[in-house]
Amino acid sequence: MDSKHLEKLEILTKRTEGEYQAFLYDCDGTLADNMMAHKLAYQEVAANYGIGLDLDMVDEFAGMPTAIFAKEITKRYGVDLPDTFASEKSQIFIDKYIEKTQPIAYVAEHLKNHVGKVKIAVVSGGSRKTVTNTLTVIGLVDLIEVMVCAGETAKGKPAPDPFLAAAEALGVDPTKCIVFEDADLGVQGAIAAGMDWVRVDKL
Repeated sequence: MDSKHLEKLEILTKRTEGEYQAFLYDCDGTLADNMMAHKLAYQEVAANYGIGLDLDMVDEFAGMPTAIFAKEITKRYGVDLPDTFASEKSQIFIDKYIEKTQPIAYVAEHLKNHVGKVKIAVVSGGSRKTVTNTLTVIGLVDLIEVMVCAGETAKGKPAPDPFLAAAEALGVDPTKCIVFEDADLGVQGAIAAGMDWVRVDKL
């Protein structure tokens, strides 16, 4: 790990000292350095339907389940997208990009350093299949006690539902959880769930 990542790991470690009993990590852009790959996969599948997708839109709705994001694309571009959009995007990502995924070193190391000390969950707007594959590639899947993924709660981020579901599955009070995120929607969900949070991309 280079000096920049070591410095961020130190900051992150200090920020998360205290009475926390559970750490809830987002996956894409937080544990996995793969946001550009997701953007390119979105752009490719959108192009199949005649849409020149602005990549900034992916940042705007980062953390939102793909099926819900497809509805936002329809609103903005006026092109109806099929129900298969999410699975098509996921397949492109898996086929072309997932094996090249690298961890975000300081966040992944932070997680590893706390195994056995706190309970650990991943709360993601990605599908369980894609998230599981991603965590496997970056070597973290066996360290995760609970995963809450797209479509597994009544509402996704920015609603509190996925975070509260993770806390319940871990048996931890939401006020004893801290969330690690890289997107506004995730932070909004954490706040709504009554949890502390850290924007790992802002350290």
